[in-house]
Amino acid sequence: MRTHTYLTGALVARTGDEAAGPALLLAGFAVAGSTAGASALLAGLSLSAALGGPVLGALLDRAARPGRPLAGALVLYAGGLTLVLAGLGRLPLPVIVATALLTGLAGPALSGGWSAQLPAVAPEDRLTRANALDTMTFGAAALAGPALAGGAAEVLGAPTAVVLAAALVAAAAPAAWALPARARTTGTSRSVLGALAAGTRAVLRNRSLARATRTSVVSCVAQGMLTACVPLLGERVLGGAGRGAALLSGAAVSALAANALLARFPPPLTPDALVRAGALVQALAPALALTGRPALLVAAFLVSGLGEGPQLTALFAVRHREAPERLRGQVFTTGASLKITGFAVGAAAAGPLAAWSLPAALTAATATALLAVGRGERAARTPLPARPGRREA
Repeated sequence: MRTHTYLTGALVARTGDEAAGPALLLAGFAVAGSTAGASALLAGLSLSAALGGPVLGALLDRAARPGRPLAGALVLYAGGLTLVLAGLGRLPLPVIVATALLTGLAGPALSGGWSAQLPAVAPEDRLTRANALDTMTFGAAALAGPALAGGAAEVLGAPTAVVLAAALVAAAAPAAWALPARARTTGTSRSVLGALAAGTRAVLRNRSLARATRTSVVSCVAQGMLTACVPLLGERVLGGAGRGAALLSGAAVSALAANALLARFPPPLTPDALVRAGALVQALAPALALTGRPALLVAAFLVSGLGEGPQLTALFAVRHREAPERLRGQVFTTGASLKITGFAVGAAAAGPLAAWSLPAALTAATATALLAVGRGERAARTPLPARPGRREA
């Protein structure tokens, strides 16, 4: 397999994943007619990642052909989205949320599970560049996915947006299936439960890693709260719930721009400090959205991206610096799953709150983002490593 085939599959799958959340929000809002029901679907899709991510990572690490279970996870995820859509308006909401929960078990395959396979397709002398390109697929997907979901919902209806998201995820399965066999397998003597325990210990017992993980997870709770408010913000401020989904693309644009500047002009901050600074910047976003003015609402999501992008880059730097080599995959999948779950918790909490009072939900999101900053320790004066510039992409 060539690297560009891997990257194309990653981009398509992640675009579908980024479209799935907004599409389910809009479909749930259109069918159920309430923010609470819509946010419950989003939370259900995300919440089970806390279990699915680590288990999937351990299974992929032990598989001789990791592309096979990865492709299976993509098909299950796409099929689950289709089942959720088919049940909307026909089955009780708790049944639909339970289906979304089961679907979400496979969700981490699109992020950490896919990225863990990069060394199998990229030569060692090109791995740094390939890793930079792989990271860019997250930003590109975050930009394209919500825009596709919002556009499809506006033109063809919210159910079509869910179908589009599922189709994109399924379309990436052949690329996953074609991933090469593992050259050599390490750590196979350890059971799946043993691998899970080792990865969790690696995150919790390392102070820098635990602190960065805590900050990023609480930041994701705040992000989930803000995202749950998107349909109502779009409806009340921009004149349509579908238009609210485009705000998420604005956040992706500013995140990409911030990371491009960060790569060319590394700040005199340690990655640890930049993780906390990103949380502080994100706290401004829901505060700006509270004004109820269209221009400031757009600015709010641009500010959110300015915090999210550099925080993610710094978080990866901390993980690479602190994670033991033999547990690197487990550290990444465990951390990613905790973040997805934090997002789900925020969305679940903010949905009913926004239905009762949108300003209250936005205020709670601001307070949560500020909690993510924490006190932290004074970090060493080691600048954030520069990443390859966009010119090399």
